Amino acid sequence: MGLTGGIGSGKTTVANYMQSKGIPVYISDVEAKRVMDFPEIISKIVKEFGIDVIGTNNLLDREKLAAIVFNNPDQLKKLNAIVHPAVKEHFDNWVLSNKNQSIIVKETAILFESGSYKDCDVIISVVAPLETRISRVIKRDTTTREKILQRINNQLSDEERIERSNYVINNENFDNTKQKVDEILNSLKN
Repeated sequence: MGLTGGIGSGKTTVANYMQSKGIPVYISDVEAKRVMDFPEIISKIVKEFGIDVIGTNNLLDREKLAAIVFNNPDQLKKLNAIVHPAVKEHFDNWVLSNKNQSIIVKETAILFESGSYKDCDVIISVVAPLETRISRVIKRDTTTREKILQRINNQLSDEERIERSNYVINNENFDNTKQKVDEILNSLKN
């Protein structure tokens, strides 16, 4: 199952709730960061972007790397060419390790953009009103409204996600969200 939604929609909150119900969830952002710390991946990134992307802890200095790829599509493409195949392999191994589970979930903001929706039997999109999303992200990250809107405008719209999803969770009130998740999970188990 694929779980997606725009920034601030609450998809990770939904993913965490699913995990609390015993469902294995692959949270792509977290796992991608973990994969980027693998020595062989660090080595490839250093070869492509230079030793300056290594911090004092001998791990990636993510801020320096972000500064290189931000607003530079060619550099971002080079980074993605290193990271995406490694994350895909990591995910495939995770799927194998969970093959006895009746439901497993891949949580990612770019489910459709990456093409990984093709590997999902069911897709759930998490949506929330724009102002709710903005206030959530401002509370979570040290950023500005303008930067959040820029990120939202660079993502698929909720309308596009909804059109391509089997289920939609409107995540404004968490009690209602949990109820909707439970309904979806029950319908999938039956």
